[in-house]
Amino acid sequence: MAEYQQMDMPEFPANGKRIIMSVIIGIFVLIFLWKSSVTIGAGEAGVLFKTFSNGVETERTYGEGFHIIAPWNKMITMEVRQQQVMEKMAVLSSNGLEISVDVSVWHQPEFVKLPSLYQEKGIDYVERVVRPAIRSATRSVIGRYTPEEIYSSKRDVIQHEINIETRKILDKQYVQLNDVLVRDIMLPPTIKTAIESKLKQEQESLEYEFKLQKAQKEAEKVKIEAEGKAKANQILSASLTDKILQEKGIEATLELAKSPNTKVVVVGGKDGLPLILGNN
Repeated sequence: MAEYQQMDMPEFPANGKRIIMSVIIGIFVLIFLWKSSVTIGAGEAGVLFKTFSNGVETERTYGEGFHIIAPWNKMITMEVRQQQVMEKMAVLSSNGLEISVDVSVWHQPEFVKLPSLYQEKGIDYVERVVRPAIRSATRSVIGRYTPEEIYSSKRDVIQHEINIETRKILDKQYVQLNDVLVRDIMLPPTIKTAIESKLKQEQESLEYEFKLQKAQKEAEKVKIEAEGKAKANQILSASLTDKILQEKGIEATLELAKSPNTKVVVVGGKDGLPLILGNN
C-alpha cells in the first residue's frame, strides 16, 4: 500500500490570536457599556429596577445625566417637571342641576418619592391618581353650591376649595399639587337666562332703593336747613328790643348824615330817632 505523507497544518501566528481575542473582548466591553450606560434627560428622573435583587430601589431617585448600572438591571425614566392636566366634566349642584366645569391642574411628582410612586402607581399615575382626584374634589365642591351662587360670586371660592380638596388626596399619593384653575363653568341655557333675569331685577331694585335713600337724605337736609333758619330767626327776633332797634336806627341815620346832600341833623325826633333835614 502506498504510504500517504501527512501534511502539517500551518500554525496561526500567536499575535493574530491575541488580536482576535482583543477584538472579542472589546465587543463584549462595548455591549456591556451599551447595556449598562443610561442617560437621563432634562426634566426627568430615574427609578432603578434591580432584576436579581429586591426589585425597585426605593431609597434613591436618579437625577439628570449619565449613569452606569448593571446590564441586567433596568432604569425607568419619568418626567418630574410641572405638568398640566385638563379635565372637563359634568357635575351636580346642590339642587341637582347639571353643570359643566372645565378645570386645569398643575402638578408634578415628588422627586424623593418617585420610586414609591412608580412602585405603587406606575408610570401612568396621572390616569390612576391625578384625574380621579380632580373629579372627586370638583364634584364634592360644586355640590355645595346653587347655580346662582356659582354663576354670580362664588367662582374664586370654588376654585380655592377645589384646590384644598385635591391637595388632600394627592398629598398621600406622592404627587405635588401646584395649583388648580377653574377655567370655565357652564350652566344650562335656560338656567343661565333665568339667573341673569333675576340678577337684573335685583340690580334694578337696588338702584331704586338707592334713589329713594338719596331723595330721603336730600329731604332731611332741606328740613334741617329750614329748621336751622327758623330757629335762628326766632333767636334774632327775641333779641331785638326797642332800645337795640333805636340804637341801630341812630347808627344808620348818622351814616346817612355823612352824605354831601345832608345839611342838618336834629336829635330827638319821633320815637327818639334823629331827623335829617336838608336842601334838595
